[in-house]
Amino acid sequence: MIGTAALVCVIAIAGTIQRAAAGDDGDSPASQYTIYCAKCHGPTGHGDGVNASTLKTRPRDFADCATMSKISDDTMFKAIKEGGPAVNLPGDMPPWEQAFDDGEIKGLVAYVRTFCKK
Repeated sequence: MIGTAALVCVIAIAGTIQRAAAGDDGDSPASQYTIYCAKCHGPTGHGDGVNASTLKTRPRDFADCATMSKISDDTMFKAIKEGGPAVNLPGDMPPWEQAFDDGEIKGLVAYVRTFCKK
């Protein structure tokens, strides 16, 4: 069975290969989301990515404005950086601190907020 750390490495490597093939440096939050997050959270943030059904807990629906308005940017930042357990969520959400620096995580938080359209 593959461990969480190994899975994160596999996803990171796959993302790097995918970016290289597409000619995209992957620096934009939209590119990073597509490469690293959409597999679980879905391309439009509804928690319906291709890997969502393999998880114990359904990924957060970022388009659910009622729920997202209750989650601070700091909490989202910590969840991305340190993983779900850091903010009392399931361990299905891995830590991404090895893949993204703090500025990139802040960009991802801002990008995720765009899925909620009031």
